[in-house]
Amino acid sequence: MLPPRTTQTRQPRLRPVTAADVRLHHRTVHGYRRAYRIAGEGPAILLIHGIGDSSATWADLIPSLARRHTVIAPDLLGHGASDRPRADYSVAAYANGMRDLLGVLGIDRVTLVGHSLGGGVAMQFAYQFPERTDRLVLVGTGGVGRAVNPVLRAVSLPGADLLLSALRLPGMRLSARLCTALLRALDTGLGRDAPELLGLVDALPDATARSAFIRTLRAVVDWRGQVVTMLDRCYLTEGMPVMLVWGAHDGVVPADQAHTAHLAMPGSRLEIFEDAGHFPFHTDPARFLALIEDFVSGTPAAEWDGERWRELLRRSGNDTGGGLKDASERSAT
Repeated sequence: MLPPRTTQTRQPRLRPVTAADVRLHHRTVHGYRRAYRIAGEGPAILLIHGIGDSSATWADLIPSLARRHTVIAPDLLGHGASDRPRADYSVAAYANGMRDLLGVLGIDRVTLVGHSLGGGVAMQFAYQFPERTDRLVLVGTGGVGRAVNPVLRAVSLPGADLLLSALRLPGMRLSARLCTALLRALDTGLGRDAPELLGLVDALPDATARSAFIRTLRAVVDWRGQVVTMLDRCYLTEGMPVMLVWGAHDGVVPADQAHTAHLAMPGSRLEIFEDAGHFPFHTDPARFLALIEDFVSGTPAAEWDGERWRELLRRSGNDTGGGLKDASERSAT
């Protein structure tokens, strides 16, 4: 009698990707030049940066992720090497832009990884295009609470352009460095993110860049805090794999919003980086990469079901989402 046959699961072959492979590409979409980085092969991962940042924030992570995946990291319109037109910089417009860029690149479905503003864009993408969303990873994301750093509230006010222009004056750079050094010495969240925050100032070299930054900020923040929330629609993530990643010392979007979002998203996974601020993927890139790899390989891609979507919408009269939203707004006042 022949022994029973055994089967072995073959591990996917890792493709070597170097930093040199992660260069900027450009495509024109709707008449505007869009910059993006792309590398690797396999199931697609879309990395979306935060306000004032660019795809360069992910550059050190892309080679490792691209060993098993097609990784796309765009510069949002108005950011990085993309054009900065006088245009719509709302979260919904950014989500549409991501869909159109993916369409140009021939990519149908993605796992979304969004940081800060990029997390809001990722949530909006998943809401507008659930049939194109495999998974959702939100990193220190906006859009799940009112509270935000007072500096961002101030920059949303009239006259902010003059304030940002002043940061480019001789001597102001040194003053900014001294302030961030003090914040770091006091062990504040903003101090932990000092290099990244100073980099955001450098990313606003002219009036066009500052205008795009302010237009983007005012679409999501006013003097009272964040004005865009997805809490009232978070119940729609039921059946979609969601992971929340937050720094315990986030000085931009408070970490208590991670727990609010976790409660609002059925079945979501929450990971807190105890020693990190607003950029946990910079503070501990090895852990961040391991989490992404484990999450993508360990969860099945969401399956779009139109009837299920309609059923969830019809159930939206319950007060679960609204209660969470009201609690979040009360905590911010």
